[in-house]
Amino acid sequence: MPYYEVRVTTGDKAGAGTDCNCDIVLLGTKGEHTKPAKLDNWLRNDLERAQVDVFKFKDDVDIPEVTEIKLRRDQAGLFSDWFVDKIEVLNQESGIRSVFPILRWIRPDVDLYFGKYDTFLPQYDPRPEQRNAELQEKRKLYEYQVRLPGFPVQIKKVPEDEDFSFSHKWDLLSKKYSLLAGKTVEMVFGDRVWEKIEDIKSVYSKLFGNPLDMDDWHTDEHFGWQRINRVNSNLIRRCSEIPAKFGVTDDMIAPFLEGLTISEAMKNNRLFITDLEIFEGIACKEGYVCPVPLALFFVNGQGQLMPVAIQLYQQKGPDNPVFLPNDPPYTWIFAKMWYNLADSSYHQGVAHLGGTHFMMEGIWIAANRCLSPTHPIYKLLGPHFFAILAVNMRGFEVLLPSGGWVDKTISLGRDGMLELIGRGLSLWRMDNEGCYPENLKKRGIYCRDGSILPTFYQRDDSLALHDVISSYVSKYVSLYYDKTEKLIEDFEIQNFGKDLFNPRSEGGCGLLGLPFENGRLSSVDELVALITTLIFTSSVVHAAVNFPQYDSYGFPPNYPPTLKGTPPKNKNPLTEKDILDALPDKSTILDTMVITKILSEKSVNSLGDFEVTYTYDPPAVKIVEDFREDLRCISEKIHKRNEKLEKKYDYLLPEDIPNSISA
Repeated sequence: MPYYEVRVTTGDKAGAGTDCNCDIVLLGTKGEHTKPAKLDNWLRNDLERAQVDVFKFKDDVDIPEVTEIKLRRDQAGLFSDWFVDKIEVLNQESGIRSVFPILRWIRPDVDLYFGKYDTFLPQYDPRPEQRNAELQEKRKLYEYQVRLPGFPVQIKKVPEDEDFSFSHKWDLLSKKYSLLAGKTVEMVFGDRVWEKIEDIKSVYSKLFGNPLDMDDWHTDEHFGWQRINRVNSNLIRRCSEIPAKFGVTDDMIAPFLEGLTISEAMKNNRLFITDLEIFEGIACKEGYVCPVPLALFFVNGQGQLMPVAIQLYQQKGPDNPVFLPNDPPYTWIFAKMWYNLADSSYHQGVAHLGGTHFMMEGIWIAANRCLSPTHPIYKLLGPHFFAILAVNMRGFEVLLPSGGWVDKTISLGRDGMLELIGRGLSLWRMDNEGCYPENLKKRGIYCRDGSILPTFYQRDDSLALHDVISSYVSKYVSLYYDKTEKLIEDFEIQNFGKDLFNPRSEGGCGLLGLPFENGRLSSVDELVALITTLIFTSSVVHAAVNFPQYDSYGFPPNYPPTLKGTPPKNKNPLTEKDILDALPDKSTILDTMVITKILSEKSVNSLGDFEVTYTYDPPAVKIVEDFREDLRCISEKIHKRNEKLEKKYDYLLPEDIPNSISA
């Protein structure tokens, strides 16, 4: 008589454990099956949250390799709900172990079947009725909502399965209070007036570590570095002509071009420009101002990107001078600070919240509405959308309400920030902003040999990671779609494509620039391009815009999200006191420091080290292992490069990149 061992892993979720009566039936390839076996050990509290329980039983039927299981539970007991992570079955005579990833709440009083590895394209699923019923239920849980005009679709209500309300791990307010532990502004900063910028530095050892940018914040080398190796590298582009609105002349910047004319610098790929015209016409909160700047940069003989001109508003004129590095020192520093005020607002609104959090949220809703948890593409995406719905909802509640963090600490205020996000997202296309290599090409800064912007390490690391992610996705997708017909006949993935494409007014996500036409995926390459973008954005792009936040915002003059007063309209000499007077009050500074410190902390596992294991299919597991090895190789290369650098870039070390948008 064969002897079976069943190992059950109950999920680590609130309410996952159960007191109900649970039965399991083991099935083989020829329809043979065991009698129902009760999952219960005498005098033991089985099936509790995050617990692994082993059950052993004999049966008359010998199934050398169990290929399917049937689960059924009742509603007995005070807590009958049950979330199962996985079930492993061992036939002790044959020695064959079968793994059944469940990753579901088990519905009561229903026979639920799960196949070995639980990975099927829908057209090959042996239990289509069960699969369809499950998807119908998920569509009720994952409902689209356009919360604000011009915004992407968001979740109407975070499903309990996605919520982390039982945990303070991602609770920004809880972390804030924990970090401050009852300290007042005066306790952190002291009660004396800052008389010089150096005085500000004394507060950091008391509570926070020193922001990386604290010491060289005022230098031109650092200002150029911020454009390519900090939180916002989305704006820099190669300059092929000086816009008519920019009052720059050859004579004006000749001292900074190392003997070249503007035309020669452009031909040699050494002149670059940023333009924040997206701010034109956006109102700030009462009493505050945000400029609409342009800036010009030159790559010097040491390969450093250096600012050579800043104009704080769009149209040149006598009260809108072009500020230069040889202007009075504090006047030039002040111009850079006002430029950074606009840049930081763009970072938070367009590069960070809009381009990663809000844009990816709707895609995960679509995946849950269209793809069964059994679908291989769902399993591929799952680790990279871990907790995004709950993170976004919590962030929206803390950062973006009226009177919230954005309202308090950013000159635009909530209303201006929402308008900026809407403007940015209306321009977002997956074949441009969403496709990193293509976006670099459109900006004229795609390069793999260091000949353009040689110190743009964020680009170099991002391209290496994009290559590895694309290879990973290509291998995985090809495993299940070895023929194009399988993709064409996969009605779930086709529905996913339609949901991404269809306008929001028709119940879709309304995404522009998708790598397929009219919502229909017709080639494996199109699917690979889509999934690569989603994983890359959720991991690498988010890491690049999120984790340098404390180093950028932590020291107030370095990257100010708000300043008092107005931008300079002339080149009169300014003093250090003028800089200090423009800084926000200490309470606002503390709020900025605390939240950016929290957001800069990594809360989830490293890229490739998944919080939840979705994949057990051996060929797919091998692909994941290869992906991890490729990431280790990238890490080694970055470490070796950084050993030679005086100023390192390490935010995109694979071990420091989370799998998903987690902050």
